Amino acid sequence: MTLVIATGGIDLSVGSVMAISGAVACLLISDLGNQNSVGSVLLIIGVAIVVSLVLGLWNGALVAAVGIQPIIATLILMVAGRGVAQLITDGQIINVQSSPYATIATGFFLAMPVAFLIAVGAVVLTVLLTRRTALGLLLESVGGSPTASRLAGIRSRRITVMTYVVSGGLAGLAGLIYSANIKSADSISAGNLIELDAILAVVIGGTALIGGRFSIAGTVIGALLIQTLGVTVVAVGVPSKATLLFKAVIVVALCLSQSATFRQKVFGRIKPRPATAVRAEVPA
Repeated sequence: MTLVIATGGIDLSVGSVMAISGAVACLLISDLGNQNSVGSVLLIIGVAIVVSLVLGLWNGALVAAVGIQPIIATLILMVAGRGVAQLITDGQIINVQSSPYATIATGFFLAMPVAFLIAVGAVVLTVLLTRRTALGLLLESVGGSPTASRLAGIRSRRITVMTYVVSGGLAGLAGLIYSANIKSADSISAGNLIELDAILAVVIGGTALIGGRFSIAGTVIGALLIQTLGVTVVAVGVPSKATLLFKAVIVVALCLSQSATFRQKVFGRIKPRPATAVRAEVPA
């Protein structure tokens, strides 16, 4: 989501992609004669990731090639994708009993949770690609001005499509972890409203909603704050449904804080500092 917003876009379909990815994986695993076959499970995970990448490519094509507004283009998959997931599962919850598949969510490697290692790997790889190469600068230039970047020779459409493909692939990976954790595919609950958390984490982390500036580390901190908020609300006895209200209030506050017009009306225009006269020394 950070990369998509950095280009001035938005992806509302990540929750539906999660549901589709988990549904595809659980459906194929349930048809296996031996659900504990490591090779077969890895192949199915690969298939689910490929499906997620294709869904991301669909979003990117609608935005970059067709020219549909990102919020509308991804809203299409957000609505239709949930229905596709229900068609895959036939409206039922598909349960699986696969130890290799459950490992990606509940397993441990070197005393560390596998799911945590996957998340760390995704973050590190993204940081290396965006901060150790020119990709980050290209993303910021496209988000700042797609037209100007295109005139400067940057393939802005290709970069935009790439960000949606990455978003789809990582959403699919999250869907696999979610379904592996509960050992089933729930096409209704999987990823429900998760796009709100994703967008909120990105904005809290300092990424501008208008694009052009992003921070992966800030997004990680934002995600941790959101999870802390959810746990704290439950711990103090507030109904869990009220968490959505708190998140909505935070989103509104952050959007207003990024509005120059709002800041000007509330805090007033900042007076520029008077220019200091410079005395020229004329040589004799």
